[in-house]
Amino acid sequence: MIKRVLPLTIGTLIGLSMTAAVFAQDMPATARSASATQTTETTTTVTTWTSQPPTGALTEDAIKTSIANAGYKEVKDLKFKDGVWRSEARVGNKKWVKLAVGPVNGKVYPADAPSKLNENEVTAQLATAGFQNVKHVKFEEGLWSADAKSRGGNAVNVLVDPTDGSVVARSHD
Repeated sequence: MIKRVLPLTIGTLIGLSMTAAVFAQDMPATARSASATQTTETTTTVTTWTSQPPTGALTEDAIKTSIANAGYKEVKDLKFKDGVWRSEARVGNKKWVKLAVGPVNGKVYPADAPSKLNENEVTAQLATAGFQNVKHVKFEEGLWSADAKSRGGNAVNVLVDPTDGSVVARSHD
């Protein structure tokens, strides 16, 4: 088999382009609609976390006590952010570890700890708790996070305990 390369000139390329344009104009309406590109509309809903702990949350001192009781020392940069208390603390070997702490339960979630639950189990737990359309379930910094619809149909973000699947925090509708 012999392969031949045909030289293409600018004139040839322009001629091919014009021929394609002519055929596109002469195409019947049904053929044009079949080859048309579909447009998908996407709606983005923004949910927000409050900058203050929720009603019934532990005080900052109680959160520091929870961190100390979990075996951590030298707590630094303790801030309420994205629904939970976030901080860094030292463990016995002097290594700094990022932590998240549940605002109501005071449970400490080390960022480098593995999850006992998988994505499907977390999704099932959220459905059992009444959340719908659970999406974007991912494990990061010691907690599962997900986007969902509340019982009222409003978009929310939730943070989920990696050991029992309970909701640790949720954004406002």
